[in-house]
Amino acid sequence: MTLFTGTAVAVTTPFKEGEVDYTTFEKHIEFLIDNGMQSIFVNGTTGEGSTLTEEEKLELVRLAVRVSDGRVPIVVGTGTNNTAASIEHSLKVKEADADAIMLITPYYNKTNQRGLLAHFTAIAEAVQLPVVLYNVPARTNMTIEPETIKILAEHPYIVALKDATGDMEYLKQVRAIVSTDFTLYSGNDDSIIPFYERGGDGVISVVANAVPAEFQAIYETYASDPQEAERLFNKVSPLIDALGVDVNPMPIKALVTELGFANGEVRLPLVPLEEEDSKVIHEAYQAYKGEA
Repeated sequence: MTLFTGTAVAVTTPFKEGEVDYTTFEKHIEFLIDNGMQSIFVNGTTGEGSTLTEEEKLELVRLAVRVSDGRVPIVVGTGTNNTAASIEHSLKVKEADADAIMLITPYYNKTNQRGLLAHFTAIAEAVQLPVVLYNVPARTNMTIEPETIKILAEHPYIVALKDATGDMEYLKQVRAIVSTDFTLYSGNDDSIIPFYERGGDGVISVVANAVPAEFQAIYETYASDPQEAERLFNKVSPLIDALGVDVNPMPIKALVTELGFANGEVRLPLVPLEEEDSKVIHEAYQAYKGEA
């Protein structure tokens, strides 16, 4: 099963005086779908899912599902380092009519490869929704080994991998041993061209919160004209680099504020960008708009 190909967005969560700004969230979802996003990922790292209450998370899912109205799949980050809690929340997300869930590797009380097999399989079998595995060793300090992915990919509900390793050799190994029905998405905006070159099926993007149509155009162009796709990527690359000025999602929150889809607020332990860093992002965005 393929949830989507092309560009999905790990959507930000706007706040207003400490509360979730649901009205602005709805407007942002509509903007993203209208501008070519193939899927919306809710309550992930970029959406500050770890600082949202359960009811806030569920309301964001309900809103995303309602706004999408079947136009694109809504995928929800429900993975934690507690298998039972992940199952419980995933079942509530299923009741809210999400199309799929994304499961990060356990963190802090990280496990081994046998534990990963048991953890992901238990959730998939209990919830019975399509599962996107999320491999982001920079945040969790562990990885899903290719042979583990091969076994997991045989499960009927485990359908895709978000690969945020940035390691093209890892991608090559995984692509070689899983079925073509198992979908591989980049979790890194800065390496989508080599990812597509090695058989990747799309990207779950941060920068697409602000430039959705432009990032989808890179994917669509790559199939027929890789050189032109690389030229398009090179135009947006300085903006992607600027988002590395501080820890995600603080920089993208500053960028979407320029578009009216946030007001710069984040929840502790995150803090708003310092003024000079916000300036870096502002200037990169203005330069990109001038080129686009």
